[in-house]
Amino acid sequence: MISIPRSSKSTMIDMDYDVTIIGAGVGGVFAAHELAKMQERQQQRPLNILLIDKGKRVEERLCPLDRGESCDCVSCAKYIGFGGLGKSEGKFNYTNDFGGGLERKVGGEAAMALMDEVDAVLCEYGGEAAADYSTENPALTERARQAGLAVLTTRTRHLGSALSSVILEKLQHYLLSRIALSFETEVAAVHVVEGGFKLVLDVDGAEGRRTLTTRKLVFATGRSGVDWMAAQCQALGIGQDSARVDLGLRVEMRGNQLDTILGETFETKLQYVGEDYAATTYCMNPSGRVIRKHQDGMVMPDGQNFRERDEGGSANLNFTLFVPRYFGSMEAADSFARGVIGGINRGGERIAAQRLGDLRLGRATEPEAMRRNRVTPTLQVDPAQLANEVPELYTKALLDFLTALERLLGEPIDEDTMIYGIDGKFYAPSIETNASLETRVPGLYVAGDCSGVTHSLSQAAASGIHVARQVAQQCLNDQSET
Repeated sequence: MISIPRSSKSTMIDMDYDVTIIGAGVGGVFAAHELAKMQERQQQRPLNILLIDKGKRVEERLCPLDRGESCDCVSCAKYIGFGGLGKSEGKFNYTNDFGGGLERKVGGEAAMALMDEVDAVLCEYGGEAAADYSTENPALTERARQAGLAVLTTRTRHLGSALSSVILEKLQHYLLSRIALSFETEVAAVHVVEGGFKLVLDVDGAEGRRTLTTRKLVFATGRSGVDWMAAQCQALGIGQDSARVDLGLRVEMRGNQLDTILGETFETKLQYVGEDYAATTYCMNPSGRVIRKHQDGMVMPDGQNFRERDEGGSANLNFTLFVPRYFGSMEAADSFARGVIGGINRGGERIAAQRLGDLRLGRATEPEAMRRNRVTPTLQVDPAQLANEVPELYTKALLDFLTALERLLGEPIDEDTMIYGIDGKFYAPSIETNASLETRVPGLYVAGDCSGVTHSLSQAAASGIHVARQVAQQCLNDQSET
């Protein structure tokens, strides 16, 4: 097998590959891992496999923002590099209830089986150190239904950022011994040629561009690669559907407020359906903290698990209530989100917050009221009136949800509960593919969140395993025909 030098930047030379995977996020890593394992188990003839990423090795993914410094990285290490977003909280939800629509491509049972395999891989590399848990609770589900809420269930393995990094380093070490990897490498162009594809590459530190050919190609560039994906889809004649963006207010309440529904589970995902929207809780953190999340030049309130801090947990519980909206293009979705979030940030890192009691009364929260508040904010914020900061949809959805939640709890939500504006989740447009996640261009597949099919770590990883098997089978078919 021809191999690329295993340096941190892996200077590229002209080569020919059987399979090339662009993007070393969770989808790309699990696709590469499955291909390597199939060869190790002698289920597949030796293939020359390349995994490319424009970011760095996992151990080199050090973001200045984590040190309180400004970030001027070309490719932000918080989101780009080996493991992608899998290096953050490492929360794998194994469910078809949320996190994407992989089951629509492969079937519900097959999707769950693939996610079981994802968990087995994580445990093979140390994931069993974080015990999994289930949020299934039939009694709570019925009580919630009567209150006007739905309970979305999942089995979860929440690794946390420290364990995620350890697992990813082990996966990276394994892949370095089995396939070729090239970091800090960007694909400038993709051309369809006889027998496969030709890639034109920009390698950091190398003079000029390099080219390679590959028989099969997998796009696994994640949500961060949406602009690149849009350009490739246009050039290759691949259709993209509508774009989705979720915005939502983050809630921080006293830690015992939800005890009656969290008595048997670490977290519960609740959904409220209004006349023209659906609102779903996300990232529930008992004893957690609210922190700043930096993404694509925007600053948002995010939740941090109490296990992520040496000093332990807080006296509060926090979660976000997300409401999805759909737009005709990625540009329109991004413009909307940046308008809302950027308006709150005001050119800096400003986060707006308001007491629930003041939000319900339609008045601004004054600094003195914030200082007297019984729920102490775990994030430094700017007291505000959220009705002047965010579209009415998001405050209405939250107030409607909290009214239903009060019916479920049988008690009022504390008026000193803090409401932060505004959190966001961003998605790639759906790509036209068949059940194998192969595009209309023969031999070109998509895996992970860049497909628009998956919206979670577990489903992204599962799609990588699925695509790897389809690619391997096609390689075998091609070999038998020659």
